[in-house]
Amino acid sequence: MGTPAIQSGRARCSTVRLAAYAIALVMSVSHSVRAAQPHRAAADDTSIRPFRAHVPDSAIADMRRRLQMTRWPDKETVADASQGAQLARLQELVRYWGTDYDWRRGEAKLNAFPQFTTNIDGVDIHFIHVKSRHPNAMPLIITHGWPGSVFEQLKLIGPLTDPTKYGGRAEDAFDVVIPSLPGFGFSGRPTDAGWSLERIGGAWAVLMSRLGYTRYVAQGGDWGAGIVEAMGRQAPPGLLAIHTNFPAVITADVGAALGGDKAALAAMSEKERAAVKDLGDYVGSGGLTYLAMMGARPQAVAYGLTDSPAGLAGWMLVHSGFTKWSYGMDPRQSPSRDDVLDDFSLYWLTNTAASSARIYWENRGKNLTSAGDQKSAEVKVPVAITVFPDEILRAQESWARHAFPKVIYFHEAERGGHFAMWEYPELFASELRAAFRSLR
Repeated sequence: MGTPAIQSGRARCSTVRLAAYAIALVMSVSHSVRAAQPHRAAADDTSIRPFRAHVPDSAIADMRRRLQMTRWPDKETVADASQGAQLARLQELVRYWGTDYDWRRGEAKLNAFPQFTTNIDGVDIHFIHVKSRHPNAMPLIITHGWPGSVFEQLKLIGPLTDPTKYGGRAEDAFDVVIPSLPGFGFSGRPTDAGWSLERIGGAWAVLMSRLGYTRYVAQGGDWGAGIVEAMGRQAPPGLLAIHTNFPAVITADVGAALGGDKAALAAMSEKERAAVKDLGDYVGSGGLTYLAMMGARPQAVAYGLTDSPAGLAGWMLVHSGFTKWSYGMDPRQSPSRDDVLDDFSLYWLTNTAASSARIYWENRGKNLTSAGDQKSAEVKVPVAITVFPDEILRAQESWARHAFPKVIYFHEAERGGHFAMWEYPELFASELRAAFRSLR
């Protein structure tokens, strides 16, 4: 990172100054990371404590300094992103991040909503909780994944809690609870292993009960999909149904088709075969290799991601959710450049590259799309599914009804991808209204 300070002809004092600077920088970063985490409560403390995000100025200054000192690799040897984030596009994003981007604006987006922390199973859980002004609003807990965060869902809060402002009806309103996963953002970092999808799902049931909700629904995509499906298997008191936009519908028959079984493919419709081909092409071209590495060696991955914010961005941009993202070049596109940098900065400023990556290790060998791995047949509550056309897995209705015992809603949206709620929040909100309408 930068030019070595020790060069021929330099006085010894240059080395001393460099060492002093390095020590001061380490102390500053260490203090900033600690201060960015919420206050840790005792394990037996069930209180719900107000929370307000505020990262020290020193942490923001350090992030900018590191961005401006990025040591870049040489340019990719292809004309597309098949080798990873393209150098020129990432350099421009990092330049903006290190000079013009304002974390305080991102922080203000969070602080515009009521936030809290509460200790569940030994870990402080950060969450946003917004109650609707409309009577009889349905409580809804929404779970993000990686490389997402609660920033991914902020634009969804308005349409869900106050639908009359967005073309909906008052009777379609939701109370919204949006937790940060353990080890993500302002939630605490687990110090022990064992935070499986089932354990997180159980913690979410505790959270909803602690908030006083006796009837509620749950939504999740990415890792959130696995968590709400785990909740569906556990069927805690009060859980009415789940909604997912990344359902575990790859049954044995579909898996055989993905493997090239001619009989399995012949039994499918043309539309189903197209979905199988596209998913197979994505996996075959290395689209999920980041997942394999974090599932096997999350600590190894985390050293570089914890040391370089540019490296963190380059790694996260490999995710399929960013395939059609314009790096902020299209001002009409959501998420905007600032939206994505809010998300990346949250990972960086809370020093959660390692703790968030461990969710892959904790759940290694449990493919989120596999009906067998996720035990879809054991889900006891009704299931609602929305399929978005730019998602890597375009679940088919026949697959869903074969995988889950009770599908109450299935719809293919006209636009959107893996981050559909970030891209088209009003569309996503309308899907949730329709998905859960029969349960009100």
